[in-house]
Amino acid sequence: MSGTILSILMLAGIALGVGGIYMIGWKQDAKRGWLMIVAAMVMFMNVMIWTVPVAEPDGAGVVNAGG
Repeated sequence: MSGTILSILMLAGIALGVGGIYMIGWKQDAKRGWLMIVAAMVMFMNVMIWTVPVAEPDGAGVVNAGG
């Protein structure tokens, strides 16, 4: 389920980025275009935060059940 949500977030981010470039280049509405690009960057950062593995410190929260 989370993979589907992250995929949708990526597609929405791409659409916002392309739409932002379109707004800046052809519609001459720089304010909305930059806001769309910033929103796309926030989406990409959210996906990165959720998918990048983080190394845990040595022995943090690990209980030795073996003895």
